[in-house]
Amino acid sequence: MMTNPGNRLTQGQFSFLPDLTDAQITAQIRYALNHGWAIGVEYTDDPHPRNTYWEMFGMPMFDLKDAAGILMEINDCRKTFPNHYVRVTAFDSSQGWETPRMSYIVNRPKKEPGFGLVRQEVDGRRIRYTIHSYATDHPESERY
Repeated sequence: MMTNPGNRLTQGQFSFLPDLTDAQITAQIRYALNHGWAIGVEYTDDPHPRNTYWEMFGMPMFDLKDAAGILMEINDCRKTFPNHYVRVTAFDSSQGWETPRMSYIVNRPKKEPGFGLVRQEVDGRRIRYTIHSYATDHPESERY
């Protein structure tokens, strides 16, 4: 069994730090906007590390240049999905395609169930490991 003290999900930048304050989130948004990156707000109740496609909250904010407006969108997502993970992703399109440049979690459920490491013995004494999210033991509407 894999353990994570405190069961904090550690994905994206700043994941080993305490939760960011709104002032710190605003500073990161300003940094992204100063580099010309577009901001997207996403949410999920399935935090498996390979679940890279979270649900978009609204449209990506390609034209928005005001950090306060983006923080308002983040807070709307937090209110709509208080028991989900919410992350902010900044995309750089300077090369002609959208490349994520920064991504960080701005909301977490009160209780994070964590993950289990499942060991499987296969052909020729080989061992495979998979990660199982305890959150997915329940249906989508009952995870948190």
